[in-house]
Amino acid sequence: MGAIGAFGRMTAAVWGLVRNDALLPRELDDAYLPSVAFIARTLRLFAGPGARQGRPGERLARALEGTGPVAIKLGQVLSTRGDFFGREFAEDLSRLKDRLPAFPTAIARAEVEKALGRTVESLYAEFGEPLAAASLAQAHEARLLDGRKVAVKVLRPGIERRVAADSESLMLAARLIDRWIPPARRLEPIAFAETVIRAVSLELDLRLEAAGADELREVMALDGYMAAPPIVWEGVGKRVLTMEWARGWPLSDPGALTQPGLDRQAMADNLIRAFLSQALDHGVFHADLHEGNLFAAAPASLTAVDFGIIGRIGPAERRYLAEILWGFLNRDYEAVARTHFDAGYVPAHHSVEAFAQALRAVGEAVFGRPASQVPMSRVLLQLFEITALYEMRLRPELVLLQKTMMTVEGVARRILPDHNIWSAADPVVRRWIARELSPAARIKRFADEAMTALRNIARMAESLPNTSTTTVEVRQTRSGGSALLWFAAGAVVAGAAFLAAMYLR
Repeated sequence: MGAIGAFGRMTAAVWGLVRNDALLPRELDDAYLPSVAFIARTLRLFAGPGARQGRPGERLARALEGTGPVAIKLGQVLSTRGDFFGREFAEDLSRLKDRLPAFPTAIARAEVEKALGRTVESLYAEFGEPLAAASLAQAHEARLLDGRKVAVKVLRPGIERRVAADSESLMLAARLIDRWIPPARRLEPIAFAETVIRAVSLELDLRLEAAGADELREVMALDGYMAAPPIVWEGVGKRVLTMEWARGWPLSDPGALTQPGLDRQAMADNLIRAFLSQALDHGVFHADLHEGNLFAAAPASLTAVDFGIIGRIGPAERRYLAEILWGFLNRDYEAVARTHFDAGYVPAHHSVEAFAQALRAVGEAVFGRPASQVPMSRVLLQLFEITALYEMRLRPELVLLQKTMMTVEGVARRILPDHNIWSAADPVVRRWIARELSPAARIKRFADEAMTALRNIARMAESLPNTSTTTVEVRQTRSGGSALLWFAAGAVVAGAAFLAAMYLR
């Protein structure tokens, strides 16, 4: 029954796109291949009255809003990329960020009392009407008994069932794509769907979001590129989250970028550097940085809210990311290519030199030109074609990182259309390279890895079978083996210290 229901919901989602002429919109007829144009004309026979109302972005927003929270998340990502799809299209989708229909305040108050086990009046002196409503929750302005102004986030009633149903449909669609569309398999549609489903599912427990917000607030404070409001822990439950009021205007508000004294260049730079410093330096980052989740204050202050999706990457992925960015910053395409091979992103049977040549074709189209003159959609298409030639598959563990990078760049371009992401990234990447790829850092990493390997070998030695006939021999082996292992460990550490001293003299 679940599979049948998922298929029905998936079919309904496609039907909604067709009825709104949002699947293959008529405005793009001139760009379609003849076979695609025929399909588009055929589908248009089934379009409803709404298909003639509004622009393509408005019709797509309407269709996605009727589909469910997971589809709305996709629309939020698309709305950040005016440089890919056109500014008008992105603006039409922007209503999906925080301007969806709200549920009544009386229901929100009841949800708060149920989640916190106390009356609203026992915590809040004031509890206002909804300020913004998104796909999973809505926010209310409130004031604590001590006078602090706060924002209270409340999950939509029944949203868990909607997300579960959407997840089934998304997974079914991913399996069908993986089975019937071979060229799409390198994008790992099933792994991608699993990543998205897990990320959205984690958003349904606001206690986890509160913990993530608190962690990232500490991380952000270390660099100062971005801030996060403090959590009010007595106002946190599974379906309710309370945090202090964010300073500034939401970037989704047109007035945010017309504030007196605003430094757009510095603000766009801060956004890029905040994301990169979170990911590279700390391995944890806000993974939903669209305009509805960012507040701006003059001259260049940014405050993030809504920490429902947090991304994490390990030390190895952080190193690969930094080396790839550093290679592009220095136009060292061979180094970028080698990193792709070292990371296993490109199969070993391909040529490093040939892949470097292909990367040069992409990179040189970007450098040395104003951002407003670089057709990012064409660059993205070219990069997609190149990675397909080299069998580069989607890395599920990097899905949130790639999605956030795309979103952050789009928001930065909204703040400053001519913004140069590479110039903004340079100081953060340069700092990381100087710290993590210096000779001393390499020696420390080598020593740490050697010690880990030796500890694992020691554990293996300790787990040798202990039979009655060989007890003495085994104990002697363990004793001698352990002594030898720890002697070797000491030699490794001493050697690493000696090399460090030689490098740092």
